Amino acid sequence: MSVVDRDFNEETATEIVLGRNAACTSPRLKQIMEVLVPHLHAVVRELELTSAEWMAAIEFLTATGQISSDRRQEFILLSDTLGVSMLVDAINNRKTQDVTPSTVLGPFHVDGAPRMAMGENISKDGRGEPLFVSGRVLDENGEPLQGAVLDVWQTSEDGFYDTQDPRQPDMNLRGVFRTGSDGRFWFRTIVPASYPIPNDGPVGRMLKALARHPMRPAHIHFIVTAAGFDSLATHVFLADDPYLQSDAVFGVKDALIREVEISQDSDRAAAFGTQAPFKSLDIDIRLQHEEVGHIRGSRAGFAEGKTS
Repeated sequence: MSVVDRDFNEETATEIVLGRNAACTSPRLKQIMEVLVPHLHAVVRELELTSAEWMAAIEFLTATGQISSDRRQEFILLSDTLGVSMLVDAINNRKTQDVTPSTVLGPFHVDGAPRMAMGENISKDGRGEPLFVSGRVLDENGEPLQGAVLDVWQTSEDGFYDTQDPRQPDMNLRGVFRTGSDGRFWFRTIVPASYPIPNDGPVGRMLKALARHPMRPAHIHFIVTAAGFDSLATHVFLADDPYLQSDAVFGVKDALIREVEISQDSDRAAAFGTQAPFKSLDIDIRLQHEEVGHIRGSRAGFAEGKTS
């Protein structure tokens, strides 16, 4: 008797479903389903899920889709808070030890941020404590990269991105910069704040049920690109933030934590167009050559994914 003709029961369920999927013409989709279905069935069997519990799961996913919009992606939040986004990022961004680590992209990146001259202020409303961010974009060997593009964005002083806060002007605390021959970059901004991921929806209710907080430590986002190098999505985290050890989306890496320094350097203050003392944050960003990334990080047929 063929497996497809058997009664569908606890013992035969997985084999029957895989048999129905056997004619799939996409090798990658077929591979995914051959792994996903047995794992999903194993969870149901091990937990002996009740019909009410499975319906609650369906209602949770339905609510996750219903609250999502072009300005809010609840499924990304779900992926982030379950650690899946960071796991996918780790698999797809295997790096050498000499480059800056990646971390989650997050749901608040916006295409089309304004291109700015080096040293301009990305804070359009002037609210917050001034901060001067500077550094270099380098290759694995510490050589400066000319023409590297840095797309940066962050929260306001009270922990909101412009897309969340109608009080902020459009494209507030966002900017795109291009390095010169020395690979250096610097821009004006404000000290970012730690903030809760959106927690008024199903993901927030899940975190509450798990006795977890929704907070992310203060950080600045970067997407850095340069011809011939792997693109990098990363953060810089502030070293004094109380949520570094419990980031709701698991995005913190030790190599991305930096101290905000209070500088008394009057010459540097003059170069920044301010007066001492002033707050500054310094970071060098090292990119990896594409051919190195291909050798170390490639997995045949693996698609790249996107995501606090």
